[in-house]
Amino acid sequence: MIPPARIGLFGLLGSGNLGNDGSFEAVLGYLRTEHPDAAISVMCGGPEIVASRYGLETTALNWYEGEYRTVSGPLSVAMKAFGKLVDIVRTTAWVRRQDAVIVPGMGVLESTLPLRPWGFPYALLLLSASGRLVGTKVALVSVGASVSSHRVTRSVIGWAGRLASFRSYRDEPSREAMREMGVDVTEDRVYPDLAFALPAPSEPVLPRSVGVGVMAYRGGNEDRSRAADIYESYVDKMTRFVARLVSDGRPVRLFIGDQADRQVVDEIMRELESPLITAADTSTLDEVMRAMSAVETVVATRYHNVLCALKLAKPTLSIGYASKNEVLMTALGLGEFCQHVKEIDFDALVGQFAELESRAGELSEIVAKRSAEQVRLLDEQFAALSAAFLPMGVR
Repeated sequence: MIPPARIGLFGLLGSGNLGNDGSFEAVLGYLRTEHPDAAISVMCGGPEIVASRYGLETTALNWYEGEYRTVSGPLSVAMKAFGKLVDIVRTTAWVRRQDAVIVPGMGVLESTLPLRPWGFPYALLLLSASGRLVGTKVALVSVGASVSSHRVTRSVIGWAGRLASFRSYRDEPSREAMREMGVDVTEDRVYPDLAFALPAPSEPVLPRSVGVGVMAYRGGNEDRSRAADIYESYVDKMTRFVARLVSDGRPVRLFIGDQADRQVVDEIMRELESPLITAADTSTLDEVMRAMSAVETVVATRYHNVLCALKLAKPTLSIGYASKNEVLMTALGLGEFCQHVKEIDFDALVGQFAELESRAGELSEIVAKRSAEQVRLLDEQFAALSAAFLPMGVR
C-alpha cells in the first residue's frame, strides 16, 4: 500500500496578516479536496494559532521567538545570530520529512515594506536550499515579487527564488522582477492571487454603505527616517474621507488587513465618534469577505482588502502602497480608480468615489466576469500542481 503524500506549507502564517492566511486557506482547501489523504504539516510564524484554527501539525518558523522584534541589546543580537545557525538544522530537518513544500502565495519575494535580508528572506532561502539539498520539491505558488534596492536583500531573494523547483507569480510585474534579479523565468507562469479561490459569501447589503480598508502604513525601507510623518499624513486623510462620508449620512464600516491596522481603526473612531462608523471584527480573510459583502462600495489600501472587494464584485477604489494594487485593479477593469498612499489627492479621491458610485452597476458587471476568470485560471494551476508535484504517494 502506498503511503499518503507528505505535504508541507511554509510562510508567515498565523502572524496577524489576513492576506497571508487567506492564501494559505485557499491552498489548504485545494489540498483537502483534491488530496484528502495527504499528511499536511506547516512551518510558520504563528504555529499555535495555525494548529488551533486548522487542526494541523505545526513547527515554528524560527528557533528564536524574538526574531521579528527590533534588537534591544547585545543579548538580543547574539540570540538572533545563534538562531540563524539553529534554523539551518531545523529547516533542513523539517523539509526532509516532506515530499513537497508549498509556499502559498503572499508577497514572499517582495520588498515594498520595511524588510531586513536576514529576516523572512533568509528563512525562504533556507527553505529553497534545503529542498535542493535533501531532494524535496519546493513550489512558490502565485507569489508576489519586487526588485529590492538593497543589494544583499536582492541577492537573498534572488537565490531563494532560483533554488525553488517551481515558481508562479500573481502578476506579470512580479515575474519581471525575478527576471531582473537574475532568475530564469522562461518556464514560469503568471496565475491570479490564490485568494480568488476562496468562496465568496453573500450577505444583505446596507444601502449607501461604504467599506473603508485602512493600514498602519509607515512607508518602505527608504522611509524609515520619516515613517511617523507618513503614518500621520495617511491617517489624517483617511479620517477626513470617512468624515466626509459620515457627513453625507453614509454608514461606514472599517476593515483591517493585518492586526497592526487596528490602531488606525481606533484612531479614526476616536476622532470622529459617530454612530454611523463601525469596525468589522475580523481575524481571517473569510471573515473580511463576509463583512465586506454587506457594503455597497469599498475604498481600501491593503492589497488583500482590495482583492476581497473585487472578488465580491464591489465597485472599488484603491489607495495602494505598491504597484501590485494598480496591476490588480487594472486586470479587473478598475485601473482608473487608483491612487498611491504617499500621494493621496483628497479632492481627486472625492471625485473618483463619486464616479465610482455613478457607474456602480456597469463596473460591478465587469468585475464579476473578470473575477470568475481568475477562479478558472487558479483551477488550472491547481491541476498542474497535482500532476507535477503532488503524486498520490511518496517520491
